[in-house]
Amino acid sequence: MNKTELIESVALEAGLSKADAKRALDAFVSTTSKTLKSGGKVALVGFGSFSTSDRAERKGRNPKTGAEIVIRAKKMVKFKAGSELSESLN
Repeated sequence: MNKTELIESVALEAGLSKADAKRALDAFVSTTSKTLKSGGKVALVGFGSFSTSDRAERKGRNPKTGAEIVIRAKKMVKFKAGSELSESLN
């Protein structure tokens, strides 16, 4: 499902216009991004939680040349599915 399909589905499910659903989705993404960037965590009970973790600098190899390269340290976004979401899949 891409963003357009998600907007259509949310609009239909919630009885909103597509424009309202798009604004709501954009606001969710923006708010989540700002919260994670500031070091916070976003938890949606039953669905899951978004958080960040630090990934250390490490060595890798260029697959084309075989030359060793340094992969810089960076922050990673993590998502942990909630129990209700996990159970709904089985």
